[in-house]
Amino acid sequence: MPRHTSATPDRATQRFGESADVLVLGMGAAGCAAAIAAHDAGARVLLLEKTDPAHAGGNTRVSGGAWFHHENPMRAAAYLRALCCDRPLPEPIVQVWAEHTQMVSAWIESLGGRVAPNGDYRAEYPELDGSDCYGGYRCVDGVLGDRRLFELLLAAVSDRGIEVVYSSPGRELITDPSSGAVVGVVTDSGERIGARRGVVLATGGFEGDPEMLSHYLGLTDVPLWGSAAATGDGHRMAQRVGADFWHMDNMMAVNGIRPPGDRHGFFAMFLHAKGFLWVDESGHRFVDECVPTGHGQARINGRYELHPHRPMHVIFDERTRRAGPISPSAAIMPVGWKVLMDGYQWSGNNQAEVDNGWIHRADTPAELATLLGVPPAALEATVERYNSACAAGFDDAWGRAPGTMVALHEPPFYAYTAGPLLAWTNGGPRRDEHARVLDPSGSVIPGLYAAGTVSSTYSWAKDGGFHIADAIVFGRIAGRHAAHRR
Repeated sequence: MPRHTSATPDRATQRFGESADVLVLGMGAAGCAAAIAAHDAGARVLLLEKTDPAHAGGNTRVSGGAWFHHENPMRAAAYLRALCCDRPLPEPIVQVWAEHTQMVSAWIESLGGRVAPNGDYRAEYPELDGSDCYGGYRCVDGVLGDRRLFELLLAAVSDRGIEVVYSSPGRELITDPSSGAVVGVVTDSGERIGARRGVVLATGGFEGDPEMLSHYLGLTDVPLWGSAAATGDGHRMAQRVGADFWHMDNMMAVNGIRPPGDRHGFFAMFLHAKGFLWVDESGHRFVDECVPTGHGQARINGRYELHPHRPMHVIFDERTRRAGPISPSAAIMPVGWKVLMDGYQWSGNNQAEVDNGWIHRADTPAELATLLGVPPAALEATVERYNSACAAGFDDAWGRAPGTMVALHEPPFYAYTAGPLLAWTNGGPRRDEHARVLDPSGSVIPGLYAAGTVSSTYSWAKDGGFHIADAIVFGRIAGRHAAHRR
């Protein structure tokens, strides 16, 4: 009996409507990198994209498009091991990641991109071994976001004549009934497309699928930062042919605001004022709101925890409202679905968002609590205790740094509920250093590859620019390996 079979193995004996050497599903950074690498290795490539051209590219299209720079694979490997905490990765994956992330800038330049640094970004976990490798962000033209990376990759795909079929999500993998090898894909429309050498899953995460979010992350009704097309399609297809999963409880989330009835939300960064609190459903603070945070984790209670990882109410006062926009505009940070795809410009003093009902307003903390559905006396006491701590210059409750403590004195008071805002998930089909998908016994599922956030390398903590670097590295590896597979 074959080890890996689809639900309908006899499909493999039927005729394909079309075939390619390498079939790539998804055209974010990982999918484009895989398609380019496979083509340049001599394979005929077909790239299937779930959405239409106006929405294609997944999270890459609305991301910062930055990858981290380093020049020392040995120290980068040490940093990755440390970031894994108590969830170690196989050493071959660590070594390949460390060696190949050093090559990302050169590869972007080979595609015609001008690579330059952006900003003064430092390691987010400077206390960890290997963090000294971190050399900041590199971007196309040195510009963060604004679709620069996606447009470069799209041009490279087009210049090579790689065929792209839009509005064509994959539904099922086709396997050979005798070997269990993946030999093609059934699309959502029922079209059967063959893959002579391999299928690369670059379908993104599962942040857009409420059932998977509830099951793996314990989140319900959370707003999204990026593409809502990331609904775990690749996860389900891989699982049906016997794939093992890894990192399914890992994610990156941020403090964010969602307009009522919208699936997407905005970063809430409070760049202009620090007069704000986070409270839970009881009306009490539950964490240092300004703890130094990496891309999804922070050191809390002596260990690295997901942060933020739960719904919360964000409270601030009139002085903070007037200080400046709590969500940055495209001029400051051209990233995120609401900013780049919807083109929304946040008001300079947050008044438009208050008027639109996105942010609650009340004359007292007790009245604000009633609007939020939390105990009024508890929220009043929380604000009073925090203000006393600000006056004393010491947060005896959660240890917030004195320089971030600004009292909430000036009415009216404001609040919104953060979901939190989910940027992306990390987990998916387990893979090896060649990006080949593995089953629970650790055996390779022949002909199946995965790259990008459908199967992120990062088992726990991750730094800025890591996800784009990872997508490009293992996308290239997947495409190249598949192209040479016989």
